[in-house]
Amino acid sequence: MKPAARQELFRRLAAIDPEPKTELEYASPFQLLVAVILSAQATDKSVNLATRDLFRAAPTPQAIAALGVEKLAAYIKTIGLYKTKAKNVIATAQRLLALHGGEVPHDRAALEALPGVGRKTANVILNIVFGEPTIAVDTHIFRLANRTGLAPGKDVVAVEKKLLRAVPAEYRQHAHHWLILHGRYVCKARRPECWRCMVRDVCDFKEKSVVQP
Repeated sequence: MKPAARQELFRRLAAIDPEPKTELEYASPFQLLVAVILSAQATDKSVNLATRDLFRAAPTPQAIAALGVEKLAAYIKTIGLYKTKAKNVIATAQRLLALHGGEVPHDRAALEALPGVGRKTANVILNIVFGEPTIAVDTHIFRLANRTGLAPGKDVVAVEKKLLRAVPAEYRQHAHHWLILHGRYVCKARRPECWRCMVRDVCDFKEKSVVQP
């Protein structure tokens, strides 16, 4: 995708949603961290359904740690991989309490050292909580970046690095939200809805279907 096309793509996405937000529900950086850990291979909707009751009962690292793995697992059993995620969340809460005074650290290495936290999760926290212009590449962004020609790459790290170069600086702060939402609701995996896409004329996808099925 040429620079002018990339500029226009983000201009249009920004015009319809100037301040995009995550669809995960949270009331603190810690709660967002937990929600993002739980969202791996799960929908934001399913995570929100589970965390509403969880965060009412245990809103802090101290309260989560006090639950223990079995009680936490009971709250999140509707989410995929809930047993492993329960262990990771408990271990993360304990680590935050032991090493960071119960606070979510503003440091990539410290974040990625937390159980259940990888590069994508760290990028989400650095972007939303600390305002860094990071781009968290999930399956939606990986697909969209390759399909549209915006930042093609063989793996998520390659796509992330290309996006950081390809996204105009003025749009980098919100880029991952725009791309995730566009991939989730318009540029879908099996049947991209090109017929209602507001950026289809600047997209390099060669199999566009501009007629509504």
